[in-house]
Amino acid sequence: MNGKIVVLPGDGIGPEVTAQAVRVLQAVAAKYGHSFAFIERLIGGSAIDREGTPLSADTLSVCQEADAVLLGAVGGPQWDDPEAQIRPEQGLLGLRKGLGVFANLRPVTVHPALVSFSPLKEEKLSGVDILVVRELTGGLYFGLPRGREVRNGQMRAVDTLEYQEDEIRRVVDLAFRLAQSRRKRVASVDKANVLESSRLWRQVANMVGKGYPDVSLEHILVDTAAMKLTSNPAGFDVLVTENMFGDILTDEASVLAGSMGMLPSASLGEKGPGLYEPIHGSAPDIAGKGMANPVGAILSAALLLRYSLHLEGPARRVESAVNRAIDDGNRTADIAGTLSTQQMGDAIIKRL
Repeated sequence: MNGKIVVLPGDGIGPEVTAQAVRVLQAVAAKYGHSFAFIERLIGGSAIDREGTPLSADTLSVCQEADAVLLGAVGGPQWDDPEAQIRPEQGLLGLRKGLGVFANLRPVTVHPALVSFSPLKEEKLSGVDILVVRELTGGLYFGLPRGREVRNGQMRAVDTLEYQEDEIRRVVDLAFRLAQSRRKRVASVDKANVLESSRLWRQVANMVGKGYPDVSLEHILVDTAAMKLTSNPAGFDVLVTENMFGDILTDEASVLAGSMGMLPSASLGEKGPGLYEPIHGSAPDIAGKGMANPVGAILSAALLLRYSLHLEGPARRVESAVNRAIDDGNRTADIAGTLSTQQMGDAIIKRL
């Protein structure tokens, strides 16, 4: 198998964790006879500083021509001016739109050895295996028009939450297809008691659900979903929702695993390369200290092997190596350990 992978290390701890994910992919290629070509480009704040834009046209073009894109994180305090016209996050949004990746998959599981690091009681974490499917290219983050003005001496800002039927249909359909190979339950999260966009979401979800008689569909309001994620997280199988709700709920769900550094994500479209990244941010407070947890990035590389390169066996072996490294007591600081970012990478690669 030959594959072209674009690496966008980004900002903060992004370069540190993506470096370990690349090492793991290189180890997989060497062990199983594959050939992966890695192309590194800039995104986010580092791209603003060196190229004057958070995502250059050349970088986007290279990503579009690749088999997969591996991303670190974007942002940091030096670019965190709310008045700035150019911001690191614009690069991330532009990349998602440019690649057409409309569905963000975020698996949430709890490693038995790390149960004590979750704020929830152990009995609530038994059996937790959630797949969150977040719509990624619509909603508030992409709605138009949006703007800011001064009216009658008062500042005023407008963001529009907008969805079309086909945008909802394709992500909900994917959630049902994924549920068929799991526990055959879909929870569709909305705010249909208040928002017109959520009422459309619920209507479309019902229509899609009729095509999957073997999968049960539950509608749940977002505030109730947030409560159930901490009171009964094992009750969820596949959870599908719109962009902003998904962003917030998956960050909440990360506490189940004990650290945001543990969780990966895959962003997929109907065709073209997938986008893979850990769910955590750039963590500027620990950047450059060699203490960031690379597990989320490494598990994102496993998803890359599975969904973009169609290498299910190596993907499972990477996930197994991560689990065995943790079983054997290997920990970074966020999960009460002393290993450096590279040492954690070493422990996982050793177990491949």
